Amino acid sequence: MPNPPHVLIIGAGTGGLCLAQGLRRAGISVAVYERHRHRAEGLLGYRVGIGPTGSRALRDCLPPGLFATFLATCARPPRYFNVVTQKLSEAASFELRPDADPVHTEHSVARMTLRQVLLTGLTDVVHFDKTFVRYDQRDDRTVTAYFADGSTATGDLLVAADGTHSAVRQQYLPHAVIRDAGTINIATRIPLTAYTRDLVPERVRQGISLIFGTGGMMGVLHVMEFKWDAERVIKPGVDDADAAVLRGWPGLSHDTTTDNINLIIWSTARRFPADVMRRRGEELIQLALDLTPNWHPHLRELLSRGDPGSALPIKVATSETVPPWKSSTVTLLGDAIHTMTPGRGVGANTALRDARLLCQHLTRAVAGDKTLLDAVADYEAAMLPYGFARVTESLNRSGTSGDDRMYRPVVGRLALLGARGYFGVTSRVPRLRRKFVDDFHTYEGDQD
Repeated sequence: MPNPPHVLIIGAGTGGLCLAQGLRRAGISVAVYERHRHRAEGLLGYRVGIGPTGSRALRDCLPPGLFATFLATCARPPRYFNVVTQKLSEAASFELRPDADPVHTEHSVARMTLRQVLLTGLTDVVHFDKTFVRYDQRDDRTVTAYFADGSTATGDLLVAADGTHSAVRQQYLPHAVIRDAGTINIATRIPLTAYTRDLVPERVRQGISLIFGTGGMMGVLHVMEFKWDAERVIKPGVDDADAAVLRGWPGLSHDTTTDNINLIIWSTARRFPADVMRRRGEELIQLALDLTPNWHPHLRELLSRGDPGSALPIKVATSETVPPWKSSTVTLLGDAIHTMTPGRGVGANTALRDARLLCQHLTRAVAGDKTLLDAVADYEAAMLPYGFARVTESLNRSGTSGDDRMYRPVVGRLALLGARGYFGVTSRVPRLRRKFVDDFHTYEGDQD
């Protein structure tokens, strides 16, 4: 290219910031525009599992020292994957492998902490309190973004990384459809104290636990323990190298994450009141309790001790496949183009994969191997098939669609018993157990 491009990224989420890190590392000019008012705003404290796909993207896009910071800021890795009933009786338990490889494993990450890691070194190019309104593509092949405060920004490429309700996508691909998956989550975060720790059985405390409740009320519980305490002091016993990395990391002072228990319940949207998405705080926690009357007293006690400020209702959404379009000076990544249902962090890992792939193609354009538009076209030609393949996979996971058999009045009970039975048999047959654990650790969404 005659002149290196200037890239505008709308949205400072996981994919957008990873792309910004990769572009800056490649010497490409970049600016990020985020609607949140500051770096600690937003309910971003919930767990996401970063698997091999996401770890590879972070390793390739981040400076080596910052990738080491990412690894140091991960929560204690789970030792078990458990399946339990609403009464906390164990249906299955799989012992996971030790967290030895920095890439080929699953890392437990708090979303807020990951944001602080990805913001490190980008404070001069990330602009907060910038709500995107629209863009104009100009005859000189530049693109200008307009913001609610009256300001504008002009670059050579605009990347939509602004999530499920992307304003960029609504203008660029108005025919793209995001629809309800038919399920609703209530996410809660409970401070981890000596008291709440004792409410959780040992294997559940040391792992990720899927809860199969009667009547199709599902849940997931994961204990998040970090290398620092509530005062941001490094805990005793932390590896010297990790301790040194954390003490030198400026993001620790901005992170609001502390040890906690993530407890999320979900079911078909029909089980929830019509105003659930407007509820917050104590009212939402009480609704979670009302929906789980027959759950174990310890689980209900955990729900009652949830941080009201962190309780969040989530209406699960999914994309419908979008036919290819003519590439231009606007493109999209992550949930802005392929929103998918939650579970195993597939959405976050796919957004990171997008960022890595787009960065690779833009770097080749700067090197003169292709034009900017060719780079965008090559990125989109690969991203669309794998992105929507992940959408389909996530929607087909047990319990993610509101139309799943487990939510039906009569056959639902049999479907739940069948699902629990599958995990039970798999955990007891050595060959099946080994395959399950191998898949848990090595699933790589970029091997299409």
